[in-house]
Amino acid sequence: MIVLGLILLLIGFLTGISILWTIGIVLIIVGVVLWILGATGRAVGGRKYWY
Repeated sequence: MIVLGLILLLIGFLTGISILWTIGIVLIIVGVVLWILGATGRAVGGRKYWY
């Protein structure tokens, strides 16, 4: 998600399309938040099963 955000950010910057710039920034922020939550061991978007 972070890589996709960077790609859209770059394309939006080079072409001057502001919606791609905005979507790129949002994807980068969401990707970083999910990455931090995943690194702390927290289950994101799923369930942890304790058998």
